[in-house]
Amino acid sequence: MAHVVIIGGGMSGMSLAWYLKNLKPDWQLSLLEAEDRPGGKAWTEYRQGFVIERGVNGVLDNKPWTLDLAAELGVRPLRSRKASAKRFIIRNDTLMDLPSSGKAFLSSRLLSLSGKLRLLREVFVRQGNELVDESLEEFATRRLGREAFEYLIDPMASGIYAGNPSRLSLKSCFPRIHELEREYGSLIRAMIRLQIAARRKKRKGPSAGPGGVLTSFREGMGELVDALKQALSDDIKLACKAKVVRRSEGKWLVELEDASVMEASHLVISCPAYAASRLLERVCPAISEICAYIEYPPIAVVAFGVSKKAMSNNLDGFGFLSPHVEKRRILGALWDSSVFDGRAPQGYHLVRCLIGGMRDRHCLSRTDAELEDWAYKELKELCGLRKPPDFSAVFRWQKAIPQYHVGHEALMERLGQELESQPGLFIRCNWIGGVSLNDCIMHSRRLARQIASGSLKAGF
Repeated sequence: MAHVVIIGGGMSGMSLAWYLKNLKPDWQLSLLEAEDRPGGKAWTEYRQGFVIERGVNGVLDNKPWTLDLAAELGVRPLRSRKASAKRFIIRNDTLMDLPSSGKAFLSSRLLSLSGKLRLLREVFVRQGNELVDESLEEFATRRLGREAFEYLIDPMASGIYAGNPSRLSLKSCFPRIHELEREYGSLIRAMIRLQIAARRKKRKGPSAGPGGVLTSFREGMGELVDALKQALSDDIKLACKAKVVRRSEGKWLVELEDASVMEASHLVISCPAYAASRLLERVCPAISEICAYIEYPPIAVVAFGVSKKAMSNNLDGFGFLSPHVEKRRILGALWDSSVFDGRAPQGYHLVRCLIGGMRDRHCLSRTDAELEDWAYKELKELCGLRKPPDFSAVFRWQKAIPQYHVGHEALMERLGQELESQPGLFIRCNWIGGVSLNDCIMHSRRLARQIASGSLKAGF
């Protein structure tokens, strides 16, 4: 009988285990998680009536994978409020609406007249070299101009990856944008043609925003984690750290910290790249070296519970992002209690500020009090916070989001080539195929089907 061992109990590993359990109920399955809780960065805290996300706060419903999984588990989704469609960008110490349509863009003060005119000339910009893996900054300044890059694209890179756009790969981070340039020759031309095609089919066309409705669960993302944990209760082993991986007589051997050894016919590495590098160092040094290239920035999450009476801004929106050129202490803030019902007690706002990222690698050297002070001063200046919060909490991620830097595509091609010589070895985590929860679950579902088919052909 097959024995599948999955190392890593984040959402990629948990969803993979769930799909395999349903496809092959007679197979032996072992999901190993080094921490005393599963879920990875899907982690909800419940404190003093606040529902606080340490990490991911929801998924967009324009891709079905996460919500389909939730439905299979009997977990009901919670759609965000309409206010969450409104997003803000800091410019000149002021929160300005992020335009969501062409008409709104023309009247917006976010870009100067010259910045708007430069962006509109995008239709005349020649395509880039297909063979060059452009950085997000190189692509955006080439097509849209410097100002549009600084106030539209740079904060997006911070909000999604906490990354440095001069190093992030456009092709790997935002493949759809890369495809639109290749297919239509212009992003503006692509938007117009896609809008026309959508109207003909009586559908809603693409917008300048991320698309889809942000969706979570009544008790936060932890509700989905708990449902998976319960469904996998016989298969998941918490506080069970894998020390090293070996191979013997066609089987994979996983040596645990307690010196016991687990034998597997199929081994899935579903942990962060730095952990995968350590596990595979002896048996697959080339793969270990590839994993070691993936960088992760630190992030601090500062959560505030603030009386509505203490805030002059009614926080009607999703939150705001801070362009690097504005030189603020924080990457941005999420107005969670305005986005989802039930996130704060009556009469309170729940606000989470993000600090750190690739351009502030030493943020976690600061004390909690210092991080809270930074966040408080920013909210005081930008949102009219008139007094210190009634509730605060600081959550630290030493290694937060995997960075898809320039060269990531070639790195993944090398990884695929190296895996070809390792039958029965698979890799499934958010440093491959997209960092979003939807992407992770989609790839887990696909890999589960591949493994269940009886294939030992390695892959991810």
